[in-house]
Amino acid sequence: MGVTVFRSPRYPIARVAASGKTHFTHFTHRVRFQPAKEGSMSASAAASSASPSTPLSSASSSLDHPHDAPAAGGLARDAVRALRSSQIREVANAGFGVADVLPFWFGESDRATPPFIREAAAQALTRGDTFYTHNLGIAPLREALARYVSALHGPTSADNIAVTSAGVNALMLAAQLVVGAGDRVVAVTPLWPNLVEIPKILGASVETVSLGYDERGWTLDLDALLAALTPETKLLMINSPNNPTGWVMTRDEQRAVLAHCRRHGIWIVADEVYERLYYGEAGELAAPSFLDLASRDEGLICVNSFSKAWLMTGWRLGWMVAPRALMDDLGKLVEYNTSCAPSFVQQAGIVAVEQGEASTRALVADLRASRDHLAAALARLPGVDVKAPHGAMYLFFRLAGAERSLDLCKALVREAGLGLAPGSAFGPQGEGFVRWCYACDPARLDAGVERLARYLERGGERHVAR
Repeated sequence: MGVTVFRSPRYPIARVAASGKTHFTHFTHRVRFQPAKEGSMSASAAASSASPSTPLSSASSSLDHPHDAPAAGGLARDAVRALRSSQIREVANAGFGVADVLPFWFGESDRATPPFIREAAAQALTRGDTFYTHNLGIAPLREALARYVSALHGPTSADNIAVTSAGVNALMLAAQLVVGAGDRVVAVTPLWPNLVEIPKILGASVETVSLGYDERGWTLDLDALLAALTPETKLLMINSPNNPTGWVMTRDEQRAVLAHCRRHGIWIVADEVYERLYYGEAGELAAPSFLDLASRDEGLICVNSFSKAWLMTGWRLGWMVAPRALMDDLGKLVEYNTSCAPSFVQQAGIVAVEQGEASTRALVADLRASRDHLAAALARLPGVDVKAPHGAMYLFFRLAGAERSLDLCKALVREAGLGLAPGSAFGPQGEGFVRWCYACDPARLDAGVERLARYLERGGERHVAR
């Protein structure tokens, strides 16, 4: 087979020469095929041997070494295959095709992003802000975030700020910075599963310390956590205000944990994406933060997001506050993960941070009212044990039949048209509970409570428990 290649200077492609050997040249604008000789592989056969998902270099290599080609049906590596699937998604999937389901399973408000933020993105797109940016984010956004963090938690430089493609991306990057195969990680649970599973992707082991539940609601056993943070521990991952429980770590608890981790050289990754959704004393604008206590250049990475405080879940924009010594290496990781957050989204982020304070405060006031409204309504139902938490936007409550919470939540979808998240989605410590996101209109909450009440009256939870 003879092949004539017209080169482009940018993109490499594998080329099969008449000798049958594979060479790299460059991506072509045109390819002219010579007639194939009898007994040789035709050009069309060579092309069809490579599927659209197979790199041409791999396909042509198999021509040289047909017995070395990877077997079909190869599996992902063990650490990936062992990851937990999302039980929340499993419940949501059970709702497809079911008419008139009230979904309270996902962690987002039913409100759209405020218009002034959407308009900023639209203006940025009109200007043509569609190009790559600095790996760590555009300077105006980093500077705006530095002023924002400084106002809440004390002096913070833009040099300690990195913009990311969502808060969950920041969590992955933070773990990639400090955790490797064989490392030991500790996490406080019940917990959004991403924080427990991310270190496992990197080959680390994760030990969990469970919150307790009593008449006060969810509480931390500080002694148990400190005992788990042995000198062999590489990282503590902690989420406060907590998803799913709404638990908020106290300043004294943070102070004790920070001192312990300093003594033993343990990194802290603090997921503080719900810090503004805090129902504390009048005048408190944010939940207690490790940033209130720690210097910016010690072993602490604080992760945050635009999703909750500014109703931007679909925008996928976040940030982290981290030591300056990490920033060069963090830039490499951003490059190899996402390269950068979209430019026009970052422009909207500037407007959110600089002009969104009134919107955020109004949102928090509405969420507090919704929390109180839903907690009071649920407390009147038989078989419900609920406590109003101090943060986040969820009630995580005991419910009759929730000893098998995944089965119960699927039954609620099918039989009551009510979508809740199973407690087991947040680890075995969450079994026996369900999560209800109350970031929506109170009338919608009332309709959901009515459906739950009818389900309990019919004794549906007893069928699940058997």
